[in-house]
Amino acid sequence: MDRFESLQLFTRIVELGSFSRAAMALDIPRATATHAIKELEARLATRLLERTTRHVRPTLDGQAFYERCVHVLSELDEAESSLRHVASNPRGVLRVDMHGTHATRIVLPSIDGFRDRYPGIDLVVSSGDRLVDLVREGVDCVIRAGRPRDSSLVARPLAVMPQVVCASPAYLARFGTPRHPDDLAGHQAVRFFASQGTADYPLELVIDGQVRSYALGGWMSVNDAENYVTCALRGCGLIQLPRFHVLDELRDGRLVEVLAEWPSPDLPLSVLYPSHRQLSPRVRVFIDWLRALYEDRFAPAAP
Repeated sequence: MDRFESLQLFTRIVELGSFSRAAMALDIPRATATHAIKELEARLATRLLERTTRHVRPTLDGQAFYERCVHVLSELDEAESSLRHVASNPRGVLRVDMHGTHATRIVLPSIDGFRDRYPGIDLVVSSGDRLVDLVREGVDCVIRAGRPRDSSLVARPLAVMPQVVCASPAYLARFGTPRHPDDLAGHQAVRFFASQGTADYPLELVIDGQVRSYALGGWMSVNDAENYVTCALRGCGLIQLPRFHVLDELRDGRLVEVLAEWPSPDLPLSVLYPSHRQLSPRVRVFIDWLRALYEDRFAPAAP
């Protein structure tokens, strides 16, 4: 039994005048209560209780200690109540970074619902494809697609996003429509690279249960998702990206899906925050809200 529990037990014994009734009130064995008080008296080197066959009363030292315990426990209850209030009504500035597409198409269109639920939180949202330095830049969390590589960050899965390979009708009229993955050797892609490096990402397809990569050539490289789509619309090459991003373009025929018989691997999406930082109530409620938002849009992510 820890010190806090011992103080609770001691005050209940004084108030009820009985070891048995106090033990029953706290749902512990009578022997445990007796042993805990003996340990408390030994630690304080002071007799706290006078025991008779009928009654238990505090000694003079025990009465003084009881009054201090009541004050300490009252302060602790008040502190816990205030923290519970903060947890249920979080306040302060929350700094979040996410890709512009997720901001404009998923998160911000529903952000008024978050504000209605948590009116004490002020949001600062930045957008980009670079992996920000959360600690140095004071960002609380980031939303990123792909598999996290930074082991110093905690990753909470949000969703798995179906992907699609597509191109404009003008591109397909010029270079032909690939009917099999082997046909990709004669095609070009709009190349996408991370802002912090020069490496671009190959097309990936699931073939016989295995993910295979195809590094295509191309004359256009971008590092922004909106520019990626714009280049595909202008006939610059094949692209592969989450389907939700180009739903309208696929519906109206401005982009055409190819190689649908060989599915693209789903793209995981996570929210990341520093592993050494205590998760504040405002970050926690925002992550919970995000998970519900993305689960409504995509398949739930695996734990």
